[in-house]
Amino acid sequence: MLRPHIPAELEIDTFEGQTWLGVVPFRMSGVRLRWTPALPWLSEFPELNLRTYVTAQGRPGVWFFSLDAANPVAVAAARLSFHLPYFRARMTCRDVDGWNQYQSERTHLGARGAGFEARYRGAGEAFEPQRGTLAHFLTERYCLYSAASRGRVYRGEIHHPPWLLQPAEAQFAQNSMAEAAGLTIPGGLPLLYFVQQQDMVAWAPHRIA
Repeated sequence: MLRPHIPAELEIDTFEGQTWLGVVPFRMSGVRLRWTPALPWLSEFPELNLRTYVTAQGRPGVWFFSLDAANPVAVAAARLSFHLPYFRARMTCRDVDGWNQYQSERTHLGARGAGFEARYRGAGEAFEPQRGTLAHFLTERYCLYSAASRGRVYRGEIHHPPWLLQPAEAQFAQNSMAEAAGLTIPGGLPLLYFVQQQDMVAWAPHRIA
């Protein structure tokens, strides 16, 4: 199901023979270029991505099918500099009675419509994923892959501290992110994790052979 949507240069990564698709809503804050200050109107905005897990040249990383964001400047910059499929969206993210209430509706001109609405929260003790576990497979990745015109594939290096995950609970009112990418989410209960905060840095992507 995933292979037609991913460049041939990338190998789809699996855990115990199974592929994984992630829908990740969060709020960006403190976004800035090195040596520049964060600006409230530019550096903080909701973002929502649809991803899977790949490898190239022995490097495990992340492949994004879509990234929706509420900041049009960030969308344009990421499309140009990182070759990532960012889309403009109308989004809200707020705390309501201890739940994160999240809503997104894609508004990008010419893009296929996609919506997401849910509320979620952490529901257990935070833990650091151990090597060899599914949680480690899904989170401990230090690069992303993207593709530009003419099939050129790029790798962007990233760095972050080890994740501190919590088991989570969620209630979904809408989720058409996979459908908008031409994918189908299998039936069954989703695997849910919550993260209070995660710092990261990223470098400009470079083309891989």
